[in-house]
Amino acid sequence: MEHDEIEVLREGHPAWRLLRAGNAALVLSFLGQFFVVDNHGAVSSTELAAALDDQLHLLNLSAPDEPRYPRPAPDYLQDWAATESGWLRRFYPSGSDEVHYEATSDLEKAYAWVTGLRARTFVGTASRLETVFDLLRQIVHGAESDPEARLTELRRRRDKLDREIAAAEAGEVAVLDPTALRERYQQFAGTARELLSDFREVEENFRGLDRAARERIASWEGGKGELLAELVGNRADITASDQGRSFQAFYDLLLSQSRQEELSELLAGVQSLDDLHPDRRLRTIHHDWSDAAERTQRTVRQISEQLRRFLDDQMWLENRRVLDLVRSVEAAALASRESPPPVGLDVDVPGIEIALPLERPLYDARPAAEVDSLLDPEAEADVDISALFGQTFVDQARLADHIRTIVPPSSTVLLEDIVNFYPVEQGAAEIVGYLALTDDDLEVTLDETQETIIEYADSTGQRRARLPRVTVSRR
Repeated sequence: MEHDEIEVLREGHPAWRLLRAGNAALVLSFLGQFFVVDNHGAVSSTELAAALDDQLHLLNLSAPDEPRYPRPAPDYLQDWAATESGWLRRFYPSGSDEVHYEATSDLEKAYAWVTGLRARTFVGTASRLETVFDLLRQIVHGAESDPEARLTELRRRRDKLDREIAAAEAGEVAVLDPTALRERYQQFAGTARELLSDFREVEENFRGLDRAARERIASWEGGKGELLAELVGNRADITASDQGRSFQAFYDLLLSQSRQEELSELLAGVQSLDDLHPDRRLRTIHHDWSDAAERTQRTVRQISEQLRRFLDDQMWLENRRVLDLVRSVEAAALASRESPPPVGLDVDVPGIEIALPLERPLYDARPAAEVDSLLDPEAEADVDISALFGQTFVDQARLADHIRTIVPPSSTVLLEDIVNFYPVEQGAAEIVGYLALTDDDLEVTLDETQETIIEYADSTGQRRARLPRVTVSRR
């Protein structure tokens, strides 16, 4: 790293700022134990303040006349969540009017660095070397496209397994010694806790994308079609990024029933080994992974919720504008009812107009006028009629009738099945119309974990819409 880059991190990074704080010992000991070690998620301010108050009471017992930390617990929490600190995230969760707190990834980085300073009586190296070899084999052989090379590696692994099976059948079982067991358990415990830390950082990255989407919606002044395309593109970029694909693969692996059962059995087996003295908190580490992954998944879903809320708000604003115009016309009509505006012109004539009968012309038959309804080709080329065909109105009542025709009461169907019966005729606007249905007997649900591709045709040709799997239910 360059000197200037390190200087910027020293002045502005929250983790470095925490290490330089005067009460860093209190922040790291309390927040590190509560959020990192005990793996608490978002908690209410009442619960967190009560836990901090107990900690402050214990620390101030040594000098009750001159306490080390004299301020009340809520004041400390507000300072730690301030923008200039950035060690806690302060927010109001959906459906609650009480402030909640959540640790940031910067706090976890500082806590991990401090805990790494402690002297370790046992440092394992052999198991990590074996892990390096396994990873290198996976990289090299996983990228191998030659079938012969792949078969050679598979045969080598098969021969090794055959030798181990033969030794076990002969009664020769190679058991890891206590040192090797402790070394591997130490590596497992460190990796398991690092996964929780990684989830917190991934969640914070996704939360930054959600915040950017909210800011974009709040400051947008153009057409909703352009913003809709941009937001849907951002959502697709999250899913298609390396971070998104890796997280989704981990989430699918964690939700596998067979993998969960295997993981529970392995953790129970490790806990039964007396020589290891295992940490009891790691017995349910896979549940902590599931909770952290669900919090991260919930953050990703918020981006789609923002898109849905934007569509609802835009429709409400357009309907309100129409009502305002109708009411202004009605108000103008009522205001002019009592005193209608004059029709025609009053002109003062200087005298009496005299018209003699013989001065009137005789009847003269007019020649028949020739009407040519065809425009001149040059004049026709100058007429811009694109505005007549550029208007798109999606009849949501028609879309709701399509759903009611296909879906019986108390049943569910995918949006792609509805489109197969009733092909899309008005392009992306019609697909968005399905997503914005708000009828009482219909419910539209988006599943972020799966993906649907809907093909339709418009004036420019064949197109494909990529969106989360949409399920339509009829009550």
